[in-house]
Amino acid sequence: MLWTRILAAHLEDAPWPATKDELLDYSLRSGAPIEVIENLQELEEEGDLYEGLEDIWPDYSSSEDFFFNEDEY
Repeated sequence: MLWTRILAAHLEDAPWPATKDELLDYSLRSGAPIEVIENLQELEEEGDLYEGLEDIWPDYSSSEDFFFNEDEY
């Protein structure tokens, strides 16, 4: 399973928390790239709820991590 920031961005608006099946359904309906669907299919089938992208890709950093507060400088 290989995630990139671009692939993960397709799941940022997913209905969290979600199961693997719900994420697959969302990805198919939203027109996500095949790589996103393949990565989701590789998740373990345990019926677990995923609270966010961090549960799927622990190294995920949100877009907020790339901005700084201009008022601080």
